[in-house]
Amino acid sequence: MSTDFQHGREALGARLRELRVEAGLDGKTLADRLGWQRSKVSRLQNGRQTATAEDLAAWAAAVGAPAQASELQARLRGLESQQRHWRRQLAAGHTPVQDRYVVEYRRTVTMRGYEASVIPGLFQTPAYARQLLLQNAELMRSPRDTDAAVQARMRRQEVLYEPGKLFRVLIWEAALHAAVGGREVMAGQLDRLVGLIGMSTVELGIVPLGAPLSLTPKHGFWIFDEKRVIVETINTELQYDSSDDLALYGRVWDQLDAGAAYGPQAHRLIARARGAIAGT
Repeated sequence: MSTDFQHGREALGARLRELRVEAGLDGKTLADRLGWQRSKVSRLQNGRQTATAEDLAAWAAAVGAPAQASELQARLRGLESQQRHWRRQLAAGHTPVQDRYVVEYRRTVTMRGYEASVIPGLFQTPAYARQLLLQNAELMRSPRDTDAAVQARMRRQEVLYEPGKLFRVLIWEAALHAAVGGREVMAGQLDRLVGLIGMSTVELGIVPLGAPLSLTPKHGFWIFDEKRVIVETINTELQYDSSDDLALYGRVWDQLDAGAAYGPQAHRLIARARGAIAGT
């Protein structure tokens, strides 16, 4: 369990205790009202157990403050957003993080992803990945284990060849034109994308720059088996697994997908970016 998650759970427990005290109830009386074991009341208000939305609604009603249920449930949703700060994750370099992703991707059967500014790691060439890892190590001032990290990122791509998996990935066209590592690196990376079109385990869509969209391109995100969402910011990796968050990110992906180009159309957009690089 992450430190951030535990701190959030303890803060929620403190709020539950506060509501109980304000109602003039001791733990035993509250447990009796709820029909719970007294130990459950203790675990919840001491941050040793994660409450459910139903637990919080029942607690609010039992202390005579049903209007507080929505506030408590909002705290729970915030708790379900687990944060992993990059500075801590990268303390030993990029390789441990890449190795963790290898395990996570192997456990995943179906994935929906979207990237707005970069080619996804799942599709990167070694040269492209190397440039990004070097840039990130410089930015985060983390140990430079670039060779090992590139190898680990390439191992992640082995899942693309496993029968029964499906990776539905959207890339905003702007990412095809972002010059990472120079002309040769980008040319090789775009050629790699072309080679993915038509694979049985990959559905690659390109969201054109001029496509009419019902929402702006947003930030990148990945939905794992429709059970959790991972969002990467500059300093933090966020994880969401509540039904509301999954539904929200699913809707965003669907709306972006509605404007995406696939197959020959996607190939033409990649070729256009390839031609622009060759002309520079």
